[in-house]
Amino acid sequence: MKLLSEMSSQKSWLICCFFNFLTASLIGLLMRFVYLFPLEINYGFLLHAHSHVAMLGWAYLMIYVLIVRFFIPIEKRRKPVYNWLFWGTQFSVVGMMITFPVQGYALFSIIFSTMHIVLSYVFCRLVWKDIAKEKTPAAMLLRTSVLFMVFSTFGVWCLGPAVSMLGKQSIFYQIAIQFFLHFQFNGWFLFAVLALFLRQFEDKINKKSFSIFFTLLIIATFLTIAFPVSWFVKCNFLSWINACGVILQLIAFVFFYKMLQPESGQLKAGLDTTAKMVYGLALCSLLMKIGVQLLVLIPNLAEVSHQVRNFVIGFIHLTSLGVITGFLLGVLLQNKLLSHQSQLLRTGIKSFIFGFIVTEIFLFLQGSFIYFRNEALFGYREGIFGASVLIVAGLSLMTASIIKEKR
Repeated sequence: MKLLSEMSSQKSWLICCFFNFLTASLIGLLMRFVYLFPLEINYGFLLHAHSHVAMLGWAYLMIYVLIVRFFIPIEKRRKPVYNWLFWGTQFSVVGMMITFPVQGYALFSIIFSTMHIVLSYVFCRLVWKDIAKEKTPAAMLLRTSVLFMVFSTFGVWCLGPAVSMLGKQSIFYQIAIQFFLHFQFNGWFLFAVLALFLRQFEDKINKKSFSIFFTLLIIATFLTIAFPVSWFVKCNFLSWINACGVILQLIAFVFFYKMLQPESGQLKAGLDTTAKMVYGLALCSLLMKIGVQLLVLIPNLAEVSHQVRNFVIGFIHLTSLGVITGFLLGVLLQNKLLSHQSQLLRTGIKSFIFGFIVTEIFLFLQGSFIYFRNEALFGYREGIFGASVLIVAGLSLMTASIIKEKR
């Protein structure tokens, strides 16, 4: 009975995560609709809702579900605390989902955001305690990701003092935001999904290659914060620090490749076509992310990278939808937490991936047109809206598939 209850609970958790993802994508679609057909809607409020629900409702909670599933010992994960904590966190996400579009950053949205951070601290403490004795490579990555998550929130706690003392336009305020985002995406999220990925075959990992990869990636994560800081503080030394970080990151993933290469055949043999497709998306996106970071070592591109908004959005989506979501979907499919036999699911994933690829092409093309020609790409708004419809359609089909299977 306990096993059945646990399976039912996990399905409910999955449905919530995909509901959050679908909601975030619908808000994103509305933002692109507003460009075509102006409405009396505060675009900035929608942007806050979109980013918070996507990051904290989808990426955070989906990682939560998979950490509990693959790292927490079965007797501990059956305790009510993980279930209560999940639904408390989901409540804070729903609160942000409602309040951000209505009021932006204001009293109630700040209350729900703060509630999410406090609950995330509780989760980090539980995870740290429950996997304390485990010394595997995946557990090392997970513990590091948890530390990065807590560390990233220091940036959030600086926002209040920054606004009250210096205002939202101050350098301190902007750096605090970038600090949070950098260590969320490149620390907490990236290390967590890599931990989940390696968990699937960690008994075959080359420990020496892993140790080098792990050490270099931690150092690179700290060094590359210099890049967003350099947008606001003009100092050549920051560029050199970032360059060292990007090069170390490249070397780290060379060792990551060496670590995976001996087992690549066995890994592929255990995956169905859909799982191979989403893992392929994750690894290709990771390669492109590193490539983009290498490109912005060129001074002229570094200068324009944050000034052209399309480049910024394209890179964020490359990381969040390509790398993070790709690995999460891959782990779900590999472990049959999503039914690969469902035609609804397979169609949904294909629609999502195609829509994602097309939006990335439009974003980077538009950015290139603005940079090189100082003009807009013809049909950009219509094209990216259509591609966004494919993403929403794909997530709708995936969510419907999970609900259908649960019934």
